[in-house]
Amino acid sequence: MRTRLAIKLHALLEKRFPERRVFLKSDSDTRFIRLRPETQLLAFAGVAVTVGWTIVATAIILMDSIGSGNFREQAKRDQATYQERLNILSGERDMRAEEALAAHERFNAALEQISMMQSELLDSENRRRELETGIEVIQTTLRSVMDQRKEARMALAKLEQETGDETATYKMAMSAPAQMTFMSEALGRTAQERDQILADAQSALDERDELELEIQLMRERSDQIFRQLEEAMVISVEPLDKMFRSAGMPTDRIIEQVRRGYSGQGGPLTPLSFSTRGEEPSPDEIRANRLLQQMDQLNLYRIAAQKAPFASPVHAAVRFTSGYGTRRDPKTGGRRMHNGADFAGAHGTDIFATADGVVTHAGWQSGFGRLVKIKHAFGIETLYAHNTSIRVKVGQRVSRGDHIADMGSTGRSTGTHLHYEVRVNGKPVNPMTYIKAARNVF
Repeated sequence: MRTRLAIKLHALLEKRFPERRVFLKSDSDTRFIRLRPETQLLAFAGVAVTVGWTIVATAIILMDSIGSGNFREQAKRDQATYQERLNILSGERDMRAEEALAAHERFNAALEQISMMQSELLDSENRRRELETGIEVIQTTLRSVMDQRKEARMALAKLEQETGDETATYKMAMSAPAQMTFMSEALGRTAQERDQILADAQSALDERDELELEIQLMRERSDQIFRQLEEAMVISVEPLDKMFRSAGMPTDRIIEQVRRGYSGQGGPLTPLSFSTRGEEPSPDEIRANRLLQQMDQLNLYRIAAQKAPFASPVHAAVRFTSGYGTRRDPKTGGRRMHNGADFAGAHGTDIFATADGVVTHAGWQSGFGRLVKIKHAFGIETLYAHNTSIRVKVGQRVSRGDHIADMGSTGRSTGTHLHYEVRVNGKPVNPMTYIKAARNVF
């Protein structure tokens, strides 16, 4: 069966590709090469495949050339649109920076006012305690005067009872003139003492009324100071609380961590205590303690804010060229995760630390070029890559705003820029979350 099929196939090929012979003649010999139909078919198929591949490759190259031209034009249009958008964002950024500066000035003014009010509050409390002590002394003196007046009245009544009968008095005077003179002088002195005691009592009462009026005025002044302090606390604490929550940082845990770290260095304020007799605190004492707790919380917020990267790493005019997330790789053209934010600027632009911390790396690292790593509180770490020079060393403590490096294009980079990363517990997060959260506070 196979033999007959092969014969039929050979006969069919004979019609299309008849057997040919190629003669090769030399001086002494003549030879030929027989080209069977199968051989001719294979050769024809090879030539057809080669020609087809050439045509397809040429078409692909032409289409790619045409497409690349369109892509370049589209890329230019996209670049122009992107540049326009960057200019708009740059204007908004400058406006936000001015607003942040104004808010920072208002915040500092509020803190100064709070400090002045706190001093006035403490002075008023000291004055109030002095007045209370004065009132107690006056009341004690008044009670003593009243007792003396009562005793004088009793002595006077006794003397009047003893000298009630005029006839007996006359007889006594006739019989004992010296005794009568002594009694008259004693009665005169007693009357003078009584009048003096009454005058002192009236003066003490008038002074008590004046002191009560002064205490009432001081209480009203203290109440006004309390209200201003409470309003200032609300204005000061709420933006800081909102800033931490916008960055996804739990404020309760952050504040407690800062309090533990500063418990031995004057972090939390000590509550006021105005009595040592075991009495219940007054409403003013409760109010003052609540204000001191809020001031303590504000102080802890400010300490925590210095330890978290609520700032921009560059203060000069730069372009925001790439954000956090998946993007087109500028080297390979493929899609790739970008773990930070890129800021393009002039070569050598100053780069600043965004929070207090300790430098854990200051040198070359593959891909990042010259890299600076800073470890902060709350498990946060910041990275500053592609620098042209580094201004810090490993183990050095830095504060927010310290100059740590200069912008460059070292490592895997297409141009001068800063690659800025924020990592929380080793995992990259969007650094713009922290920068944007601080716009209305700093």
